[in-house]
Amino acid sequence: MRGKGLLVAMATIAALVGWLAFVNPPWVAAGSIKLTYANFPPASTFPCVQMERWKAEVEKRTNGKVQVQTFPGGTLLGAKNMFDGVKRGQADIGNLCMSYQPGVFPFTTVAELPVGFTSSTVASLVLWDLYEKYRPKEFADVKVLTMFATAPSNIMSKVPVRSLKDLKGLELRASGIASRVLDLLGATPVSMPMPETPEALQKGVVKGLLSSLEVLKDFNFAEYCRYETITNFQVYPFAVVMNKQRWAALPDDVKKVMEDLRREQALWTGQYMDQHVKESLAWSKEKYGIEIIQIPEEELKAWKQKLTPLIDEWKQKAAKLGIPAQQVLDELYALKAKYEAQYGK
Repeated sequence: MRGKGLLVAMATIAALVGWLAFVNPPWVAAGSIKLTYANFPPASTFPCVQMERWKAEVEKRTNGKVQVQTFPGGTLLGAKNMFDGVKRGQADIGNLCMSYQPGVFPFTTVAELPVGFTSSTVASLVLWDLYEKYRPKEFADVKVLTMFATAPSNIMSKVPVRSLKDLKGLELRASGIASRVLDLLGATPVSMPMPETPEALQKGVVKGLLSSLEVLKDFNFAEYCRYETITNFQVYPFAVVMNKQRWAALPDDVKKVMEDLRREQALWTGQYMDQHVKESLAWSKEKYGIEIIQIPEEELKAWKQKLTPLIDEWKQKAAKLGIPAQQVLDELYALKAKYEAQYGK
């Protein structure tokens, strides 16, 4: 009987230890909460700059209770396995670009449609507000800590692009929806990783690219692309997500810090990105004498009219998945107008 009682007692203790480990896991019980944060671009790029800002704010606002170890450049998780890696717990937190996984994020990729965003600030706030209102099921398996978007994409080229005629057949580096944009406008999209583009420009494999303008400085594209045509086509949406179990185990005071940072971080990242674009343009003009080409408004409308099939396709696909597509688009345009009035175009 004593032996049986001892076994029961040991089993009870083991169960209690297991329960304590669940509600107060090792990364919390140690006295400081240690979290890993994975990112895929190089450390100097804006998604990683915002990551380091978020880390610093969390550590400061929790008085060091939380320590965040960051992993830029795909050193922990790559771009295409970021979302699944966070869900599996390979990283506590991860930064992902929804455009890199076609079909996985049917709701939030509405932000990458060519709807005429002129700044990262406005696009980031619109994306965040739409997520907050609809809480799309594509993010049901994670905790979303913030969202933001790139600056709008523009044409950087070795030859001037002032009309659709200039675009016809022009080989331009692009990826994702940018390739569709160029194809609909009559250009020749060439898909390649961004780090390979400088050599491709030098060798004449491509005559330019469609991307956000900070790369003029970040990748020194201004050396080859002396003509920058302002088109304000698509932006690319990003999300910072956290493993649900890790989130559930955090103390309430830490959760509040992270909750309070969600919209703030979207705004901060958008404003940082827009300022970085301005600095990149100023640097490129001073060092290489670039020309900034403004397409007349009426002509640019004709360009964008050619891109309406992209919006129609999204609406059809979204509707089939039960997303109120037209309602979401109408709200996107309303929010866009609201934030343009507040923060400027």
